[in-house]
Amino acid sequence: MSIAENLALVQEKIARAAKASGREPGDVLLVGATKMNDAARVKEAIAAGLPCCGENRVQELLEKNAAGAYEGAQLHFIGTLQKNKAKYLVGLVSLIHSVDSEALMREIGRQAEKRGLTQDILLEINTGGEVSKSGFRPEELPAALEKAGEIPGIRVRGLMTVPPICRAPEENLPYFRLLRQLFIDNGEKKYDNVHMDFMSMGMSGDYEAAIACGANIVRVGTAIFGQRIYPAGKG
Repeated sequence: MSIAENLALVQEKIARAAKASGREPGDVLLVGATKMNDAARVKEAIAAGLPCCGENRVQELLEKNAAGAYEGAQLHFIGTLQKNKAKYLVGLVSLIHSVDSEALMREIGRQAEKRGLTQDILLEINTGGEVSKSGFRPEELPAALEKAGEIPGIRVRGLMTVPPICRAPEENLPYFRLLRQLFIDNGEKKYDNVHMDFMSMGMSGDYEAAIACGANIVRVGTAIFGQRIYPAGKG
């Protein structure tokens, strides 16, 4: 199937899942995870109706942006971000999904202040408690939001998670439900610079389950672009 055909199928499934959860299809933002796809393929997806691109790697994002790959779509950063690379993204992407520490919040805020702007971010939550993954532990979230309220230059727009690898989409439901509960509980509190607008969760194998649990941003790559082919030594 072509990128356009794959995209249409994903959009159809998102629409069904949204309606089943009592929402409209437009309430869920599809972010195309464009990692390892060149500028031409990204442009093809946007031309077919992809509303937003999400990149995992700063260098890849910068190269494709220079080639005009993202014209006509929103641009988000969805991968792990090192502090020393935050300066390349602030003001370029509309949303950084993967803010996983107070130190990174402060660096993004510092870079945003230098540019005279406010950068929208999501806080990454390690819902599975995996040692190998970054993100705030669920019990750390209230303190992290308090800190975010003290940092000029950033605005927290919600939460994101990458659950453990599971064999079936339903196995991720506990992690999606946990993020939803954190979203609700902390959304009821008043923090400066915090607006609980977005839950970013769900990827190619489980985005319908994530939508059923309240996701309003899903990050889908393989289901749109096909299996990625990694160069030797990369994964």
